[in-house]
Amino acid sequence: MPTVHYRGREIYCERGAVLRDVLRAAGESPHNGHSTWFNCRGGGSCGTCAVWVEGPVTYRTRKERVRLRLPPHDPDSKLRLACQTLVLGDLTVKKYPGFWGQHVGEEPAD
Repeated sequence: MPTVHYRGREIYCERGAVLRDVLRAAGESPHNGHSTWFNCRGGGSCGTCAVWVEGPVTYRTRKERVRLRLPPHDPDSKLRLACQTLVLGDLTVKKYPGFWGQHVGEEPAD
């Protein structure tokens, strides 16, 4: 059973679970500020659930690749959309500041 390390917590989930769903089921959010309410609800179109992930996950979906090429995201940032990412093993996940979590390199959001 994989463990997701997020904001100082250890969250256990099933292998193959959608990262966004795992975080939400644990009472956590892959969103910052108002994007908690203003997002596509897992459709892969808004980009507000972008997180940095270290560990085994699925490859980027087509939707994810397209969205992460559009501003304010940078396709080279190594961010993933939590709604399009399946957990395949133990992960460390960070959410960076900014409405879309796009300020990579700054202190992770709390």
